[in-house]
Amino acid sequence: MSLIVNPTPRLNSALSLKGQGGFWVLLLGIFFPFICGFTSMTFWWGGVKIITLAVLSYLAGSVPFGLIISKKVKGLDVRKFGSGNIGATNVVRVVGLKWGVLVFILDFLKGFLPVILVFFFLQPENKFINISAIITALLAITGHNWPVFLKFKGGKGVSTSLGVITALSGGLPFLRIPLLISLGSWIAVFLIFRIVGLASIITSLTFFISCLSLQNIPLEFKILSFLIFSFITIRHKKNIQELLVNKKKRS
Repeated sequence: MSLIVNPTPRLNSALSLKGQGGFWVLLLGIFFPFICGFTSMTFWWGGVKIITLAVLSYLAGSVPFGLIISKKVKGLDVRKFGSGNIGATNVVRVVGLKWGVLVFILDFLKGFLPVILVFFFLQPENKFINISAIITALLAITGHNWPVFLKFKGGKGVSTSLGVITALSGGLPFLRIPLLISLGSWIAVFLIFRIVGLASIITSLTFFISCLSLQNIPLEFKILSFLIFSFITIRHKKNIQELLVNKKKRS
C-alpha cells in the first residue's frame, strides 16, 4: 500500500479560491518581505522572522476552537445549530455560557499572541515593524474567518479582531483611545438592542471612524481599521439581511 499522498488536489483547491480575499492576504503576508528587497543580511533575517510569524498567525487563526470545544463537550457540530457560526456567541447558545466564554478567550488570544510576538521578535527601530504587525494582525483575522482547516468557512472575526487591536494598542499608544471608544460603543449598543451582531458591526465602524478622525494615527493603521470593519461587516452579511427583514416586518 502506498503511503505517498498527492498534494496536487489540495494545492489546486487553494489556488482556485479566487473569490477568497483571505487567501490573497495570506500571499501578501508571505511575499511582502521579499518584495521589499534583500538589502542586507539583517533585513533578510528579519524577513524570515516576518514570514514565519505571518504563516503561524494564519494557521493559529485557523484553529476552530468553537467547533473543537462543542464536539468535546457535547459531541455536537456547532455549525449545525443556532446561527451555524463557530464563534463564542453561538457556542453560548448551543453549549453553554462558560464554554462560550472559553471560546471567546481562545479566539481573542489567536489575534493577541501573534501580534505580541511581532513586537517581541522585531527590534523597535525596525522600520517594518508596524507593517509587519499589521500583516500579522490581518492574517490572524483571515485565518479565523477563512480557516484552511474548515475549507475556508470560519467565524466572523470579532473576538480575534479585539485580540489584534488590544495587542496593537499595547505597543502603539495612539490606538488606545479608539479601542476604548469602540468597547464603550459595543456595551452601549448591546444594552440597548441586545443583539451581539449589531453591536459588533457598529463597534467595528466606530473603531474605523475613531482612527480616521485622529490625526496622530498613521495612514497604515487607518487602512487596517477599515479592513477590520470590512471583514466584520462581510462576515455579518446574513445578520444584516435578517435585521433588514425584521425591520420591514415591523413597519
